[in-house]
Amino acid sequence: MKLSDLAKRMIITILIIATVSTLGSVIYHRSLDFLPFLIGATLGSAVSISKVILLEHAVNKALKMERKTAGNYVTIQHVLRLLLSGVAFLIGALVPQVSLWGVVAGILAFQVAVYSVRSTTKN
Repeated sequence: MKLSDLAKRMIITILIIATVSTLGSVIYHRSLDFLPFLIGATLGSAVSISKVILLEHAVNKALKMERKTAGNYVTIQHVLRLLLSGVAFLIGALVPQVSLWGVVAGILAFQVAVYSVRSTTKN
């Protein structure tokens, strides 16, 4: 699947945010205690990247549909992306080897990427 330039920039931004937050965790813990945060940030970032890909796919597919069908399709896709984030949060909350804060950092990277790409894009 070919990704647009906007999606590629969002993915790069998500990876940068995850790396910076993980480095912050390394500096804070100064031991191997940062590993649960790293696992959580990796999980959250993977979810955010998959949400970018799913969003682009949904928009491209919805542009080829009728208006009412496209609206329903986009709504269902949004709920599925929300459930994907919920599953990641649930894993972060229930699995002791995964830091919930790392998952939060990875998933919130999606929103930060949207705002940063939006502010740098002229259109």
